[in-house]
Amino acid sequence: MAKALYIAEKPSVAQEFAKALKINGQRRDGYLESEDSVVTWCVGHLVTMSYPEKYDMKYKRWSFDTLPFLPREFKYEVIPGVSKQFKIVKELLNRADIDTIYVCTDSGREGEYIYRLVAQMAGVKNKKQKRVWIDSQTEEEILRGIREAKDLSAYDNLASSAYLRAKEDYLMGINFSRVLTLRYGNSVSGYLGTKYQAISVGRVMTCVLGMVVRREREIRSFVKTPFYRVLNKVTLEGKQFEGEWRAVEGSRYFQSPLLYKENGFKKKEEAEALISLLKQGSPLFCTVEKIERKKENKNPPLLFNLAELQNVCAKLFKISPDETLRVVQELYEKKLVTYPRTDAHVLSAAVAKEIYKNISGLRNYPQAGEAAGKILETGTYKNIAKTRYVNDKQITDHYAIIPTGQGLGALNSLSLLSQRVYETIVRRFLCIFYPPAVYQKVNLVTNMQNEHFFSSFRVLLEEGYLSIATNSFAGRKASDGEKGAGEEQETACDAALLEALQKLKKNDILQVDDLSIKEGETSPPKRYNSGSMILAMENAGQLIEDEELRAQIKGAGIGTSATRAEILKKLFYIKYLSLNKKTQIITPTLLGEMIFDVVNCSIRQLLNPELTASWEKGLNYVAEGSITEQEYMDKLERFVRLRTRQVEESNYQYALRQFFDAASANYPAKAADAKRGGKRNDERLYDREASEPERNYSGRIV
Repeated sequence: MAKALYIAEKPSVAQEFAKALKINGQRRDGYLESEDSVVTWCVGHLVTMSYPEKYDMKYKRWSFDTLPFLPREFKYEVIPGVSKQFKIVKELLNRADIDTIYVCTDSGREGEYIYRLVAQMAGVKNKKQKRVWIDSQTEEEILRGIREAKDLSAYDNLASSAYLRAKEDYLMGINFSRVLTLRYGNSVSGYLGTKYQAISVGRVMTCVLGMVVRREREIRSFVKTPFYRVLNKVTLEGKQFEGEWRAVEGSRYFQSPLLYKENGFKKKEEAEALISLLKQGSPLFCTVEKIERKKENKNPPLLFNLAELQNVCAKLFKISPDETLRVVQELYEKKLVTYPRTDAHVLSAAVAKEIYKNISGLRNYPQAGEAAGKILETGTYKNIAKTRYVNDKQITDHYAIIPTGQGLGALNSLSLLSQRVYETIVRRFLCIFYPPAVYQKVNLVTNMQNEHFFSSFRVLLEEGYLSIATNSFAGRKASDGEKGAGEEQETACDAALLEALQKLKKNDILQVDDLSIKEGETSPPKRYNSGSMILAMENAGQLIEDEELRAQIKGAGIGTSATRAEILKKLFYIKYLSLNKKTQIITPTLLGEMIFDVVNCSIRQLLNPELTASWEKGLNYVAEGSITEQEYMDKLERFVRLRTRQVEESNYQYALRQFFDAASANYPAKAADAKRGGKRNDERLYDREASEPERNYSGRIV
């Protein structure tokens, strides 16, 4: 009797498929089997790219003579630690009674790559292969994915782009790390007083290093500039408020060189002079020149993608992106949320049609059951497809992270952190079915001797989605912490003051109690924290001047949702970046700054998002079928060959010394943070870790 084989990415997922398929057969070593089905699993990657010495032992020794390393055919090998499971999977894939293989690895480029490598190494032939593509691990979704499984060939272009991304990171990592180490490794190690220093670079991680180092140097070079604002204090029906002076057209100071900006002077004396001028005559008063009243709607935010969730969790819980991914992966495997490694902020139209199922399940969730019930009762979910929260064009592989409405029984067995992350996801999801928050805004312009003062007021009239946006463990309501652009200048406004403002009309005269000076100063750029770094990687397009490239990277970013956390983890591990675990603030180390300077002198493109954007554009074209694998590889090999030769022929050792000195001045114990204690016999470690910097700890090429 012919059987179907289901192969998942990990044992826990395989177990869920077995449950959904009602496979109650025998548990064997590495698989489950019933009369008509077999379920097995990988353990992440089973196969990886071979190191250069597997091609020829001459490549084991780092040498200019063996660069660039550009193999005609790439070699792959089974990862030693998982060879037993690979052997089991290989035998199952080729078993005579297996006629159909259902590929159930994670639904994305990386999951596709995991299976294709296994099938390649196992020599799978003459088998029907189908791809299961799912968005959650609920029984319903698993069964739908199996029913609608497409022939594996439908995903050939996706697989090609996955292979190419791995080859790209492999070739750039090996060639550039080796050539830079050979040319400048002694310069770095000599300065630090170490015996050996590999220079680890990669297409993605070096770009991230560049972003952090540049930001740190911007902060160092920033010079605070004081400025002085003039405020008036006005009484209206017994209530006081402030207005801010601005040098608008008609002012004595309009476009004056004495101004820092239109609302402040460079020197305190000039602000004092203005006050003296305005205080001539008593009592002080001002005239209402303009008053605007309008209601403002604040819509619920878009749904979480992984980057946004990582950013929010860094703020709320002070946890790293890697920890956030671990938690949400756990929630996914417990059937509580949908697929986590997504870049989308919206739902698909198909999901929107049945979204009531997700909401219904949440009625039994204590923290938000009442809100879910209200949504179902009022029927606000019925029109969600017509809103900005549903857009098929903004989805590549998976829609946003949302609760499934299932698996609630598992919540109590999870850590408090996992429970709180789940609540955060649930509330963001339910918010989209609530109306916007409504504010009453009043903008007031008053006139004193042709000098204009501006006041802005904002009062929450209707909470809307804010009524459920606050987590149960939060210390304040969502409305307390909601601030939009410019709100820092808005005046607190109670009901009595709002009522008085509503009565005001043009040319009304108001009493001015006082004029004062408020000193301020410009602020330096903020350091990245682990959450904002992830967002910066996702939105790196803003750093690109070229419009076409900027448009491309807007959708792709630096790295992928699945790999950004691992890239940061790698940079911390090799001590190029430092993470304050308490605050999640990221700063460069001295070693990281020195590597930046080396790369900046030799292969500057690696530090810029343009490189990532152009390669990502090519990968997307391959996935779409617009260009061939060979076209992409030709471009890649030319780039690697040219840049490798350029470094070989470069000679910046002397010039680098001044950059190293400039960086080390910011590290009193200059070598302590950067020394790795490495010796020449560590070369094997560096050959594997440093020459392939984009390989994460699960064996994935990122």
